[in-house]
Amino acid sequence: MLSQDRVFRALADPSRRAIFERLTKGEAAVRDLVPRGGISQPAVSQHLAVLREAGLVAERREGRLVYYRVKLSGLRPLVDWITHYQAFWVERLDGLRALLEEMDE
Repeated sequence: MLSQDRVFRALADPSRRAIFERLTKGEAAVRDLVPRGGISQPAVSQHLAVLREAGLVAERREGRLVYYRVKLSGLRPLVDWITHYQAFWVERLDGLRALLEEMDE
């Protein structure tokens, strides 16, 4: 599977996006990521495993606790994909602008 596919698949899930967004505020242990009345600690751990496999988070062990943090380099496939299509749309919009100006004349 392509790395961009793993990133898109990992971030497609709302719970994983919420965990990722929480980690953008700083490193946290699994227990700190379990929402009140929300998903269970094992489910959070599974979501973290998907994020880690996609290269979006890294872990650090300290005693019995495992701390997670965002790996910004993991977003590179997503940024590259967006950049590719941004250039595509800029070209298309320039062409549309030229066509509309031609039609106005």
